[in-house]
Amino acid sequence: MFERFTKDARAVVRAAVEHAESRGAQTVDAGQLLLALLDREASRASFALAALGLDATRKDSVRQALDEARRRAGLSRADTDALAGLGIDVLEIISRVEETHGVGAMSGDRKDRAWWSGRRALGRDAKDTLEQALRMAVARHDQHIGDEHILLALTVRPGVASEVLADHGVTYEALNRVLYGDGEARATG
Repeated sequence: MFERFTKDARAVVRAAVEHAESRGAQTVDAGQLLLALLDREASRASFALAALGLDATRKDSVRQALDEARRRAGLSRADTDALAGLGIDVLEIISRVEETHGVGAMSGDRKDRAWWSGRRALGRDAKDTLEQALRMAVARHDQHIGDEHILLALTVRPGVASEVLADHGVTYEALNRVLYGDGEARATG
């Protein structure tokens, strides 16, 4: 599949691996793919994000929201609300774990980076996102998978990344309009 990735899409995957390494995470997740997309400049995805108002100041808000979700062990607000409906207070559990093990203990990030020396594997949600990007490219009859397909895939896959993007006005519908809309602002690059 990676042979069909554009230069920009490959750069996104490489940058996501770097984000995982910098956090000491064992695997690359969808949030790290989103962080890598936020770092891009002069690509279709970066132009689309800018067209939807995701400027430098709002990108910091996205990063913050992803960090908060990592602190919740990757649970989305929908997951947290569902557990609350069952009488499980996720924030209370996090407080108790952090009391014993320190702040960020549930994020899965390791502070002692020497423990892991291999290449970062793609986690299930990152793999599913890239597979969804392939399906989106095929559905549009695109010959290659670009970073815009990865961004589109993040908007439709349930989880933290799509929730954070939607909170910042980046939905599948809005993104599709910007990328492929008729007569409206279109991201080229």
